[in-house]
Amino acid sequence: MATVTEQHQKELFGQPIGLYILFLTEMWERFSYYGMRALLVLYMTTETIGDDRGAGLGWTSKEALALYGWYTMLVYVMSIPGGMIADKLIGQKKAVLVGAIVLCLGHGVLVLTDIWAFYTGLGLVILGVGLLKPNISTMVGGLYKEGDIRRDKGFSIFYIGINLGSLLATMIVGLVVAEWGWHAGFGLAGIVMVLGLINYLYGQKYLTHVGNFVKPTKDDPNEISYGKLYSKLSSAPTQLTFTIILAVLSGIGWYYLGWGYGLLFLFLTAIAALLMMIYKELDSQAYKDRFLVLLLSFIMVIIFWGAFEQAGGLMNLYTETNTDRMLFGWEIPTVMFQSLNAGFIILFATGVAGYWAKRKLKGREASSLFKMALGIIIMGFGFLFMVFAAMEFEKSGSSSMIWLVLAYLFHTIGELCISPVALSFITKLAPIKYASLMMGVYFAATGLGNKVAGIVGESATDYGEKTIFAGIVIFTVIIGGLFIAILKPLKRLTHGVEDQERDLKYEEAEGFELADN
Repeated sequence: MATVTEQHQKELFGQPIGLYILFLTEMWERFSYYGMRALLVLYMTTETIGDDRGAGLGWTSKEALALYGWYTMLVYVMSIPGGMIADKLIGQKKAVLVGAIVLCLGHGVLVLTDIWAFYTGLGLVILGVGLLKPNISTMVGGLYKEGDIRRDKGFSIFYIGINLGSLLATMIVGLVVAEWGWHAGFGLAGIVMVLGLINYLYGQKYLTHVGNFVKPTKDDPNEISYGKLYSKLSSAPTQLTFTIILAVLSGIGWYYLGWGYGLLFLFLTAIAALLMMIYKELDSQAYKDRFLVLLLSFIMVIIFWGAFEQAGGLMNLYTETNTDRMLFGWEIPTVMFQSLNAGFIILFATGVAGYWAKRKLKGREASSLFKMALGIIIMGFGFLFMVFAAMEFEKSGSSSMIWLVLAYLFHTIGELCISPVALSFITKLAPIKYASLMMGVYFAATGLGNKVAGIVGESATDYGEKTIFAGIVIFTVIIGGLFIAILKPLKRLTHGVEDQERDLKYEEAEGFELADN
């Protein structure tokens, strides 16, 4: 590692200046992503004529939600190869730079109205986010030395940047589209990504010590060779058998569902084989148990985002067509309702974190697994308000926007219980050698949840919104309840990793009273 220079030792408000460079870069990247996410389904379903916002693609809701699911899934699944490229070839810093450039190109292409430009632009955005997203988070961690008490606060500041970008996008992009049309909205997303790129380039002097590629030596114990892990499959009969079974199922999926699903299943088979070999190579039962619990927690991640991401799909369409959006004589653009999530996060993030901290200090259940399971249940209850909205629509032909506000509120509280907690959980349980890979797998699980969201949203065409919303409520409560029911054995498999952290962390923490202990 390079010697720390005075330049990047400089601080602002007690944090490295590099944090704020990464904060702004991520903020503008999230502006571009959430701006696109908010527009995508509406643009695809808009009739090609007769809309003040300009020509859309005129697709059916089912077609639009299908592509939405593929797009939002691939954006996150590409985090796995994005992380591998950084680890093995160019380092996190260059990966973020290349990703930002590709994103700018993607949004620039989307300004064009041709259908080839639409697909090409989406493809470039997928590649760009895949390179940028996992690696910029890794760089934030690299700003701090091991044991630096400022690390958690730094990640909290960074998380605010993500949601500030989302809030600005969903507040502004809808107004731009209403005034100047769809492609002006796509163009705005590109302009702000250019701002993010300029900010990142300007701030390189504050990032000289993080994200650099260091070629490992042959004797380095932390050297990772994915090729060697795959080559050892031949001497691991159990893992090889499971891999063959998954490969055969991928072929069946290819035949019956098409080449897209076939390629996805093959990719997941390759990742599953890699994870099985990592599990086999771990040198202690404690590490193996923790790794297994981490993989099980990803099930909750997939289910959570499979429901939550209805915001950009089915709920977005419902808001557009079935909701009374008039407020004091002004019709609120549909896109702006998605700003509720980011706004609620900024308002309640500190309160939710404080609640869990105080609960933990009092010796009550506050493990990461419990928070994640409860987060699924809370988010699921948010869809109960969408059931009420659908019932009101059936009676009167329109539903009040208050149901949307309440739904997004519960979704946000649920997100605060699972999203930042899951990121922290990975750093606690993942083997240090494979921490970057597991972060990529987490984002891939998020992406699979997005694909599930698209599939669920598509089914509303056949079953109706009320049935889908009610089904989500029931399913999420059951899954969350099951994980709470098996909480004790799962916690045993973590071998007290969070209990150890509590003893060390709260001795140093400021602002908490230990009188209750």
